[in-house]
Amino acid sequence: MYTIISGTNRNNSVSAKVSEMYRDILKDHGIEANIIYLTDLPDDFLFSALYENTGKHKKFNEFTKVVNESEKFVFVVAEYNGSFPGVLKAFIDGLDYQSSLKNKKCALVGISAGDQGGGLALSHLTDILNYLGMHVLALKPRMGKIGSALTENKITNPLYKDLLLTQAEQLIGF
Repeated sequence: MYTIISGTNRNNSVSAKVSEMYRDILKDHGIEANIIYLTDLPDDFLFSALYENTGKHKKFNEFTKVVNESEKFVFVVAEYNGSFPGVLKAFIDGLDYQSSLKNKKCALVGISAGDQGGGLALSHLTDILNYLGMHVLALKPRMGKIGSALTENKITNPLYKDLLLTQAEQLIGF
């Protein structure tokens, strides 16, 4: 099973739109994928689902179940303050250490309003995922100035579209 993680809890985010486009690319290749929207996380999960409370929060456990049953992932990651959103780190911290992600495979997509396309965010996230034993695909599209690359919630930049398609094909064969 494939799961795409829309890596922010911001409502109406570009991350969610890119996640949905990625799901469509996978579907065109015969792959069904779930999307985990971090906007759907329980409001209290930071205090009731982590650490000594692992496994005790019914709603957060639904997210953990999807992750545990998935073999391949796509993380769509916006750059926030030179890294990735804290809610994504907290989500990862709430998963079953280390078994939820160990020996599984993933692809990372970076987006940003600025020029860099989330390069630092992807680097930081790669370090964490490698620490947890996850295998990260080498091709990591970094889509800078993402606002100008979207029209009607679709990526119109030909390079960005090609990078996502190439990455999805590599993930399928990974």
